[in-house]
Amino acid sequence: MEAASGFEPLHRSFADCSLSHLGTPPWMYSINTPSIICQGKKGIFLTKMSADILLTIFSAIMLIAAFPPIGIDFLAWVGMAPFFFALDGKGRKSGFLLGLLWGFVFFLGTVYWVVNSMANYGGIPIFTSILILLLLVSYLSLFPAIFGFFASKISSGKTGLFLKIFFVSSFWVSLEYLRTNMITVGFPWVLLGYSQSPFLPLIQISDITGVYGVSFLIVMVNMFVFSALSHWFRKNKALEMSSRWKWRAGSLPIKEGLFIFTVLIVVLLYGFFRIYQTDNASKNWKPLKIVIAQGNIDQGKKWDAAFQRETVDIYKNLSLAAAKNKADLIVWPETAAPFYLQSDKNLGPEIFNVPKEANAYLFTGSPAYGLGSGGEAAYYNSAILISPKGEIIEKYDKIHLVPFGEYVPLKKYLPLEFDGNSFGVLICFESIFPELARGFIQEGAGFLINITNDAWFGKTSAPYQHFSQAAFRAVENKVFLVRAANTGISGVIDPVGRVQAKGGIFTTESMVEDIKVKKDRAITFYARYGDVFAIGCMLLSVGCWLLVMRRKKL
Repeated sequence: MEAASGFEPLHRSFADCSLSHLGTPPWMYSINTPSIICQGKKGIFLTKMSADILLTIFSAIMLIAAFPPIGIDFLAWVGMAPFFFALDGKGRKSGFLLGLLWGFVFFLGTVYWVVNSMANYGGIPIFTSILILLLLVSYLSLFPAIFGFFASKISSGKTGLFLKIFFVSSFWVSLEYLRTNMITVGFPWVLLGYSQSPFLPLIQISDITGVYGVSFLIVMVNMFVFSALSHWFRKNKALEMSSRWKWRAGSLPIKEGLFIFTVLIVVLLYGFFRIYQTDNASKNWKPLKIVIAQGNIDQGKKWDAAFQRETVDIYKNLSLAAAKNKADLIVWPETAAPFYLQSDKNLGPEIFNVPKEANAYLFTGSPAYGLGSGGEAAYYNSAILISPKGEIIEKYDKIHLVPFGEYVPLKKYLPLEFDGNSFGVLICFESIFPELARGFIQEGAGFLINITNDAWFGKTSAPYQHFSQAAFRAVENKVFLVRAANTGISGVIDPVGRVQAKGGIFTTESMVEDIKVKKDRAITFYARYGDVFAIGCMLLSVGCWLLVMRRKKL
């Protein structure tokens, strides 16, 4: 069988039919080429149209594996390169569709737990739950689709590599920022930077840039990997096949590589410096002994009135046993009290007795009610601070509501306080919205508490991802973060992102940990100024795009 017209076989010895164009391997063809399948002694070879789809899916799967619970974080640094190969030289329509495919696979693999939450605990039929998941995934996929629409043209051609790198990296960050801050459907789950939470020296840059700076670096490195390999293949016809692969290294984009290497070195040096600096500074912070109770209450029984007594007993026993270590504060998860604690006359008094017996403050989640702005009844997902005298002294109502980040405008960030210790509260999904954490820090919070009920997620990847994303709030603001989760993962994260303590998943346990309360008013650049880096990326991407368009017209 002869090669299709317009294509010159690169290595006829590899099979009876092999396609290439200008010395380019078959998997680097344009998606605009005809769909051709060649069959020889080795089997069926796919043309570029099919290969683009496979590369895009492969790229998305690599990025899924970069996040917990698999957590091969290195894959994030090379996992987007196959996607860039698929986008290379495509028209805007093809770029949009490939981006849509990438996003659909990636988000399907990272937010599939939505079905478990709705079908098993939300009372929604499984078919409807799957439909809602597909709608959510389709919405989220629009962001990489828009990325593919614009990046497909700029990733190839005569545009300088520096310009390509800056545009692609800044535009990706711009889309992550928009996905986070959409007014009614903000959902910043699995931003690229979150995959690097274990890489402590690298993520310290987030106290300047937020998580977006880490995402920028990841995309920048991926773009260089793509550009280097693309140059290798296209300029030198370096791919040879015989009995084995043979490579002839051609001239690579050395200047760009040195620039990126220098940037990474500077970021890592900054990271090591900030770790050392923060560790020294925290020695002078006020010590505080915390008890975290993880009750592991089955979501199917949580709101069953017949199970309320057992729930209270579980948390009471965990807390009093651990509080023998002379704790200052006991922390229970979101809605640990599965009734209106503010008015319950049956089991409420038993909970109010816990801080009395432990001689410690108790911080617990509980549903609450009150009067709305129009005088109507309003219901809240709240957190309540109870004194050692058994009195409610502070209350916080959740701001961001599940599932799509409904926001209460002009909400004041008022930290809670006891014995001169001020802390900010993040309930459940609020831990993935960085503006909330830094809002509390700006108002003087000395540490953060995240209470959550991740039982909704079941035994999926979500609890692991939720924990790793919450860790960035500690690093961005350089404070301790205490996390109490009903079924896990509970723990303590220090100001540089170290996991000081970490519970299991679906285990009943308590932990006693010492943390430090930041007392000085020195706050990080990110806490003070917010997402100026992400906003700068939006401006940079627009500038790069206008420059590219201007050069094409000249």
